[in-house]
This record gives sequence, structure tokens and C-alpha cells, in this order.
Amino acid sequence: MMIAELNPATTKLQFQVSAMQFGYDPVTYFNKYPGRFLSMHCQDWVKDSSTKSGFRQVPLGKGLVDWKTVFTAAKSGGVKNYFVELEEDPALMPPSVPYLKSLNV
Repeated sequence: MMIAELNPATTKLQFQVSAMQFGYDPVTYFNKYPGRFLSMHCQDWVKDSSTKSGFRQVPLGKGLVDWKTVFTAAKSGGVKNYFVELEEDPALMPPSVPYLKSLNV
């Protein structure tokens, strides 16, 4: 609701992909609000009942996110900057890089 109220000429947004854990699909938002997003923070995860959140961060491409679909939709969303955000475990970055290079989106 808030996105619809913001002026698209003066307000650009960032999508936090981890918001998918709470039911907010980036593909839906990018397609519903084309050109409104400037950046995207990328994280991937798997369900893990042993953690407090119920999820565990994994390298990009090894989790639940359909990255090819997300990156394709991000083009219509207007995303220009992509940030891989692996604050839980920076060691997840090296295995994420080859996956990202292989996407060809």
C-alpha cells in the first residue's frame, strides 16, 4: 500500500530478497511497480527448524530462491544495483560467485 502512495518520480526503492521469507515475492513487486526499484539485496536460504528464524543462509543458488526468475523480473523493476548480502556467514560468498556468473540473465 505504501509503495502505491509514494511518488515514482521522486522515490526509488530497494528490495530485500530475504523478505520472501515473510511472503513478499520480489517478482510480484517488480512486475507490479515497474521502474520503481533502484537496488536489490540478494540472500538465499533453506528452511531449518533448528534455527530461531526457521531459515539458514546458504550460498546463492543453493537455496529456495529462483534467481533466474528474480533477476529477469528485476529488469522490469528497474534494478540497477545488486548487492550480495551474506552477513550471517561471509564464507558463503566464494561459492555464490560462480553461480551468479552462470545465470546469463
